[in-house]
Amino acid sequence: METLRYKGFIGSIEAELQDNTLYGKVLGLDKGTLVTYEGQTLAELKEDFMNAVDDYINHCKENDIPLHKSYSGSFNIRIPAELHAKAAAMAQEYGMSLNAFVRESLAKAVL
Repeated sequence: METLRYKGFIGSIEAELQDNTLYGKVLGLDKGTLVTYEGQTLAELKEDFMNAVDDYINHCKENDIPLHKSYSGSFNIRIPAELHAKAAAMAQEYGMSLNAFVRESLAKAVL
C-alpha cells in the first residue's frame, strides 16, 4: 500500500473512481480521532495531507490535547509465559536478540 509521510505522520491514499477524486486519512491516531484530506491530483492530495497534519498539530497544541503520531515502530505485547520462553530460546538458538527474532518473525508473517 502506498502512503504519504509528513512530520512523523502516515496517511493513506485512496481513490474514488466515479468522482475522479483522491482521498485519505491519517493512520494510527487514537480511536475517535479522524483526520482526512483529498485532492484531484496527487500533488493536491499531498498538499491537503500536509495541511491536515499541520491543522491537527495546531488543534492539539491550542486545546492542550496530547499529540498522537502515527505508529512509532515500538509496541508492547502480552503473551503467555510459555510462548515467551520458547521465543527467547529460539532467538538464542539463532544467535539473535529476542527483539530481532520477533521483528524478523513478524516481518515474515505480514510481508
